Amino acid sequence: MPTLIKDGRTVDDRWALARGAASIADLPDGVPAIVPLALWIERRAALIARGEIGVLLLPADDPAAIAPDVALLPVVAVDFPQFTDGRGYSHARLLRERYAFGGELRAVGDVGRDQLYYLAQCGFDAFLIPDGRSAEDALAGFSDFSDGYQATFARTPWFRRRARATVGGAGTSVRAMTRTPEP
Repeated sequence: MPTLIKDGRTVDDRWALARGAASIADLPDGVPAIVPLALWIERRAALIARGEIGVLLLPADDPAAIAPDVALLPVVAVDFPQFTDGRGYSHARLLRERYAFGGELRAVGDVGRDQLYYLAQCGFDAFLIPDGRSAEDALAGFSDFSDGYQATFARTPWFRRRARATVGGAGTSVRAMTRTPEP
């Protein structure tokens, strides 16, 4: 059984990932379910009425398809079918930054230790670790890096933080000191 990491620890996963569901009848009874985007689009109203439904986005899916519904979805899972497919990182940034998704953003599929830090930087906050991979080893992956230069969902890049820092305690920022005064 895959292990769910959420908020920096392993937790019980109460959500059923209904990856192959083609109809509502394919969903398990009495359990929150994550359904494919195609089923969400086809049966949206019935799924909302069922309650506790999340959406699974495949790499070729467009996150804009669920943009109007982000407030209704407690979970969006993004599939990484293979290690080398990075489209899910873009899906996460779009969901968090452009569409203001505030629910659980879950990485599923071929998710490994060396990806976790970067996935978290893109906005993922839950990670389904596949069978055969160590959850303890995966948790250690969050501390593989201490900082970065790129702007991410989770942090401002180092050079921008430094530019905002004050110099000499006089309240003058580095940015203000490097500006050319106007004539």
